[in-house]
Amino acid sequence: GPSSGSVGSGVAYVGNRASQEVCAVDLQTLALGRCLTLPSPPDGVEFVAATHEVWVTTPRTQSIVVLDAAQPGSLRLKDTIKLPGDPEGYAVDASRGLFFTNLEDKGSTLSIDLTTHRVKDTWNGGCSSEGPRGIALDPRLGLLFVACTDHVQALDMNHDGARLGQLDTGAGLDNLDYAPKTNMLYAAAGKAARLTVASVSARGQFSLVTQTQTAPGARNAVADESGIVYVADPQGARLLVVRPAAN
Repeated sequence: GPSSGSVGSGVAYVGNRASQEVCAVDLQTLALGRCLTLPSPPDGVEFVAATHEVWVTTPRTQSIVVLDAAQPGSLRLKDTIKLPGDPEGYAVDASRGLFFTNLEDKGSTLSIDLTTHRVKDTWNGGCSSEGPRGIALDPRLGLLFVACTDHVQALDMNHDGARLGQLDTGAGLDNLDYAPKTNMLYAAAGKAARLTVASVSARGQFSLVTQTQTAPGARNAVADESGIVYVADPQGARLLVVRPAAN
């Protein structure tokens, strides 16, 4: 069931593919609150603080559903943004007022205005026919990172999505994580069973820091503020923890 989640004002919003719902969970008590049924199963879920909305990617209907979250824990349908393809991955740039997503079946990356809900830019990150997956960004440097299935491509948000540096990760990359405070990018490739950590320059060029063997199928790395990386291992039904000292 659960697909993804995002933290809002005192609650977490969690998408459930099995029930086609987005549910609110109280962060203090962890009690399950109200759930809202969507027209299509949710994939990505992102709380947008600036507009008090929850944006939900729904690839089966090639759309993004926008939910009103003005009252924490209580959601209502606000808008549906139709797209020319299947949305995959998501990131919000509050400083520019933009929501980013990929179209996996079209090989493109879109920016959508948070206020008008209209597509602003369409860029091509140069992924293979398997399409782009996850997204991360650095608003200060104006860099957007697109996860292709075997590498990460940096795009220049200030110059029409121009391609900058490229980082090889090995096959099986899905989502990725980035820490703007340290300019470190984390990418776990499932088929290659490899975690890649790289630093990113102001010009969007990658410098390899370390590569660590993980486990077949392990992907979707998330790093905390200290640089400890958590990698989901679905085949082993476990969470891998990679510590800086072990790199």
